[in-house]
Amino acid sequence: MATTVWTRRHVLGLADFTPAEFDTVLQTAASFREVLSTRTKKVPALQGHVVANLFFEPSTRTRSSFELAARRLSADTLNFAAGTSSLTKGETILDTAKTYLAMGADMMVIRHREAGVPHAIASEMNQLGVRVSILNAGDGQHEHPSQGLLDLFTITSLIDFEYPRLGLLAGKKIAIVGDILHSRVARSNIWSLTSSKAEVHLAGPPTLLPKLLAEIGDSSISNPKSQSQNRKLFLHWELEPALKDADFVMTLRLQKERMTSHLLPSLREYHQHYGITRDRLKLCKPDVKILHPGPVNRGVEISSDLMDDPQFSLISQQVTSGVAVRMALLYLMGSGKN
Repeated sequence: MATTVWTRRHVLGLADFTPAEFDTVLQTAASFREVLSTRTKKVPALQGHVVANLFFEPSTRTRSSFELAARRLSADTLNFAAGTSSLTKGETILDTAKTYLAMGADMMVIRHREAGVPHAIASEMNQLGVRVSILNAGDGQHEHPSQGLLDLFTITSLIDFEYPRLGLLAGKKIAIVGDILHSRVARSNIWSLTSSKAEVHLAGPPTLLPKLLAEIGDSSISNPKSQSQNRKLFLHWELEPALKDADFVMTLRLQKERMTSHLLPSLREYHQHYGITRDRLKLCKPDVKILHPGPVNRGVEISSDLMDDPQFSLISQQVTSGVAVRMALLYLMGSGKN
């Protein structure tokens, strides 16, 4: 288990994470991965704690992963479903959070389609002076920190299974391809991967690749050779430059439910220009690995056969990593509340 002192009460995003905090999560997750490999798969680390999963937006992987992580730590769980809640009767989101606070929740895992909702609930808890931790499970087009951390854990564990750490990615080239405009996963991954001094290349159609992301680093479409001393981020409207000599390729789902205008000609044309296929992987390093946060549109973002090929795909490992990483986050946030 990592020995670094954890002082963060809430995890709302990765933009302000320090390298030490990244490494603490990675090493704690590695410890819990060992727990999950045992027969019991359970520890009493959060026995007596209550974790409330407040998912105001539908989710399968994230919600199930957090619920299982809490149970593996012996915490009690409360699960919220917006469609059958008092929100339909006019109750506000903050009042819903206060209701779960009154039930004894120690931690709240928040997912909402609007950006900033987890931050608003965290601010309310701070003003109330209660020691309740808020964990952002995805808010609008802002961030999805636990997904960014599990992706980081998956990649670094591939390089050093026993001792995953941020520094392992220094100098690696990582391509993120697809609907970056609407992706909170992409934003969290940009912060974590550039913090590792990896070279991150974003690729997608002009309508789905906002130029504003270039401000994170010191690169832009008009000046692709410029680099920041701290963060190396590059934007491409064509796929080939992003894939060339890449060590890892992360492809993102086309989030049609968040598109407010006609941003793509067709799914077929998108796949022709930006879909990840075996032929396109020939541009990458020979041992390149593929990631996708899911759910996957087979044959759109990635060819179906490639998705299921264990030689290239880390998608199933991402799902497995999610439980260990979310156990680590809940443990770190809840360990000071005994």
